[in-house]
Amino acid sequence: MPTNKPTAESPAEPTAKRKPQVSASPERRRELLDTAAEVFAAQGYNATTVRKIADAAGMLAGSLYYHFDSKESMLDEILSAFLTELWQGYDTVLAAGLGPRETIEALVTESFREIDRHRAAVAIYQKESRHLSAQPRFHYLSDSQQKFEKAWLGTLERGVAAKAFRADLDIRLTYRFVRDTVWVAASWYRPGGQHSPEEIARQYLSMVLDGIAVRS
Repeated sequence: MPTNKPTAESPAEPTAKRKPQVSASPERRRELLDTAAEVFAAQGYNATTVRKIADAAGMLAGSLYYHFDSKESMLDEILSAFLTELWQGYDTVLAAGLGPRETIEALVTESFREIDRHRAAVAIYQKESRHLSAQPRFHYLSDSQQKFEKAWLGTLERGVAAKAFRADLDIRLTYRFVRDTVWVAASWYRPGGQHSPEEIARQYLSMVLDGIAVRS
């Protein structure tokens, strides 16, 4: 990952007043990052200040600087943790030697599990990754997107070649449809709801792979 570099906050939050960072317990650090992720997802990265995150966490902005040197550091940790976990799951699926249809099913299921675990991070990624990836610190977002595209397109192409998918399938259009309709779920999904991520994936896959019309 890119090296963490402090960045200037707004005039109301000058760098000179930041406190020396101290180690928080893993549980407390996770709580603070979860809070920051929810604020970023709701208000957008540019509109979010350290003060807003601190308010949501029930602490003073100066106290938050004991744990993180900037809001950029918090965002970096949120996104990199999400993508690291996502790729652990994806790499396991891709290395399993499954058929193309089974690979698509497993990737979709893993995607919904990640939305369940990191809903706010997914929402941030959806909204912010395009402009963030232009910054050196967040260039890994672009690298991940290219790897993601290669994995999905390769699986679809393999399915067409194996006659598991239709020969007239537009591979890139199908990829975009599957990608967008899976990850947009972060805008409405809430953990602990009526359906588990696995059930949502099953219903989704039934519609994508088998259609919604009754077969005669």
